[in-house]
Amino acid sequence: MHNAPSVTYPVGRSLLGGGLGALLWLLGVLVTVQWIRESPVSGWRLVAAVMVPALAALAAGWNWWIMPRGTLAWDGQSWTWTGAGIESGAVDVCLDLQHFLLLHFRSQPTSHWLWLERNRSAARWDDLRRAVYSRARPQTTPEAEAGVAEP
Repeated sequence: MHNAPSVTYPVGRSLLGGGLGALLWLLGVLVTVQWIRESPVSGWRLVAAVMVPALAALAAGWNWWIMPRGTLAWDGQSWTWTGAGIESGAVDVCLDLQHFLLLHFRSQPTSHWLWLERNRSAARWDDLRRAVYSRARPQTTPEAEAGVAEP
């Protein structure tokens, strides 16, 4: 069995992630508009019905704007995230759309949600995909390589 090669991959704001957020927000607005049209709404309920989608749009836009940017690296044994600082951790694949990956990078005490897109570095995309689905190489000692049993 071959191990995944070492790879370093750039991470930034994702147009797909932003687009999915905008699509969900639009769906919420359409449901709210339909609810207002079919119900006799007035007073504080009408204000709340208008304010909730507006606040959701601000939150989604802000979340997209502050999306983590940096570099994700696999050295064959562990993952490293270089953003505001350098963190070691583990990666879980949460969504795989072939040309897009949503990863959850877990380190102590923080975690990051990372959208990775093939078009950021198409030459390294296949190496990255192999790495996120591989297991770390077991640590080998000189004794194990020589065939000496450990007590």
